Amino acid sequence: MILSIPSMWQQACSGRSSWMGGLFDRTKMRELGSGYVSEIDTVDERAWCEILEQFDDANIYQTWSYAAVRCGRQNTSHLLLKEKGDIVAVAQSRIVKLPFIDVGIAYIRWGPLWRLRNAGAKEETFRQAIRALRNEYVCRRGLVLRLFPLLFDDDAPSFLSILKEEGFSRSGEEKLHQTLLVDLSRSLGDLREGLRPHWHRYLKVAERNRLEVIEGDADEFFEMFIKIYRETVSRKGFVESYDINEFRLIQSLLPEKFKMKIMLCKSGDELCAGLVCSAIGKTAIYLFGATSNSGMKSRGSYLLHWKLIEWLKQNRFSVYDLHGIDPVRNPGTYKFKNDLAGKNGKAVYFLGQFDSHASFFSHSCVECGDTLRMIYRTLRGLTKTARGVKLWPTAAT
Repeated sequence: MILSIPSMWQQACSGRSSWMGGLFDRTKMRELGSGYVSEIDTVDERAWCEILEQFDDANIYQTWSYAAVRCGRQNTSHLLLKEKGDIVAVAQSRIVKLPFIDVGIAYIRWGPLWRLRNAGAKEETFRQAIRALRNEYVCRRGLVLRLFPLLFDDDAPSFLSILKEEGFSRSGEEKLHQTLLVDLSRSLGDLREGLRPHWHRYLKVAERNRLEVIEGDADEFFEMFIKIYRETVSRKGFVESYDINEFRLIQSLLPEKFKMKIMLCKSGDELCAGLVCSAIGKTAIYLFGATSNSGMKSRGSYLLHWKLIEWLKQNRFSVYDLHGIDPVRNPGTYKFKNDLAGKNGKAVYFLGQFDSHASFFSHSCVECGDTLRMIYRTLRGLTKTARGVKLWPTAAT
């Protein structure tokens, strides 16, 4: 599937030279469709949180708290798109500007949000949302706008065309990220039956071990989780892809209804496994997982995932996103997640990241920054590999 997306993008962009040559003026705003208007930075944190509850595709990366920790409140911007007075799409952007030169980027991860709860999703809403975003951040502010929309390869044909028509092109990143999505619409019995035999067998082992599951969202649970998370990182020799302490700080700022769910498994008085999950909108995301050194044989991580699935079913979530797989670089984690997904899940590729800009100088500066960052990661990887340290994420146990 991954090979088909770039080819579709090339097909969608077959007329790229024409709009670059004048049919599409990068510097000019485009009028929104009839009945649509946009508002910029007109809401506070409380209002933003209430708005997120209206969207099925709401996620932790679009929460006020996430942006506040990652880039600071002063470097965050919020756009509302309204149709006939009603909010139909929103997006939170993180803005980074280079010092001394008037160059910067507005980055939107897993946005815009446009799938309203209890309403049919309209492609036109997505189109108008990215048009409004481009008008504000590219045309008005002169920034490079980078979108990482919550779209998958199944969405490719129509949405690649929309992105191209609205002045977006794929960013320099070649590799498309892959994840596993578990369909929670099935009954618990069917979900259990759909587990791979290997995963099902270890779940039974964990259930026979009479493990105790505790859960919560208070800081003390994060503190307990981090202890065994550090053991996992040390044991497996991973370099952390995400800063667990950042997420701990985000947790302290999130409103109660958006807090991450922390589940811990105990064997006697000792913690043996843990996981951290974000459940906002209709999709839950597996963020972190860990197994203590003393809990390797208890199979507590299997029990925790199953207990989480039961909780997600009770609370009517539709999808469990296992948050990234790499069968080549991390085959062990891939097998754990793939066996969990079993017959209930499917592997998908994200559509990718897309840029829009009015100035080739600005875009060149951003691309230069991307290149330098890639060089740094490559050199860091070579150094760590020489020392026997692995570089992939540590989400699975």
